Amino acid sequence: MLLDVNAAFGAVLAVLLALAAGVVALARLGRARDTLVAGARAAVQLVAVSLLIGWVVRSLPLLLCFLLLMYAVAVRTAGRRVVPAPGRAWRWAAVPIAAAVVPVVLALLLTGLVPLRGVALIPVTGILIGGALTATVLGGRRALDELATRKGEVEAGLAIGLLERDARLEVAREAAADALLPGMDQTRTVGLVTLPGAFVGMLLGGSSPLRAGAVQLFVLVALLLVQAVAVAVTLELVARGRLVRAPATPRRTSG
Repeated sequence: MLLDVNAAFGAVLAVLLALAAGVVALARLGRARDTLVAGARAAVQLVAVSLLIGWVVRSLPLLLCFLLLMYAVAVRTAGRRVVPAPGRAWRWAAVPIAAAVVPVVLALLLTGLVPLRGVALIPVTGILIGGALTATVLGGRRALDELATRKGEVEAGLAIGLLERDARLEVAREAAADALLPGMDQTRTVGLVTLPGAFVGMLLGGSSPLRAGAVQLFVLVALLLVQAVAVAVTLELVARGRLVRAPATPRRTSG
């Protein structure tokens, strides 16, 4: 067993979370409260999943409902991160995540590489959805930020006859592509800098190092595809004006 779940575990976890929040506050990297809330939510959610997963994996309908719940939470999170303003534009985040994850999962099921069992399907799908979520958020935010900063270049492109989609793509494409860097770096340095979770988990479960390495390689390559599709679709939605940020509402001044 890698960790013993006891009082010492809880105390160390609380100290680490408090230190993380303290660093955020001291360095003015955001709100320390957000770090504390994220840690608390992670604890509650993991406890709930740990209690539910043994029940969910025994029933196909429950398994599918659980996967849909994972997808819905990812869509909500991605949409609100990319389009923080009120409105319905955030719902378009459902498109890149589904376009990236669904074909890969279906291919894995049809080829038999992943069986239609919760114990195998839930972790694989969760990893892929998480990768698509990260790529969608980073790609969308970077693209929208770039368009806001270089608005004049978009207008210049329109002035020389480019379609609005093409003008926006020329400005936002390179920025959106930065969303692929974390996944690329993780894949390039695997085994040299980090030992990812799937590899370590299989080793702890008793698998041979060769089998664990094969599974981890499979996960990393699948993630490269999922993230590439998610970023490409997100960029297209931004270029077509589907994922947009609502203009800030001016504040009313009294008197």
